[in-house]
Amino acid sequence: MAGKNSAKKILSGTVVSDNMDKTVSVQVIRRYKHVLYKKMVTAKKKYLAHDEKNEFKVGDIVKIQECAPMSRRKTWFVKEKIGESRR
Repeated sequence: MAGKNSAKKILSGTVVSDNMDKTVSVQVIRRYKHVLYKKMVTAKKKYLAHDEKNEFKVGDIVKIQECAPMSRRKTWFVKEKIGESRR
């Protein structure tokens, strides 16, 4: 059971879809060294995040924070916008 000290995860990623109402799809890219082959590996994962005012657009770099489930797949909300896409 989580107490009031439990930390919520915060990730940063790029908005890849804003077609849904009050929801954005955020792609988080994570790089790590493979245990056996010692090569850098890029892992990508998409999260659905709550966007109450529909203010974030495709290409925005945002921070998302974990929260209580809002639907079957949406358990994150957009905390803040960090910047624009570099592309």
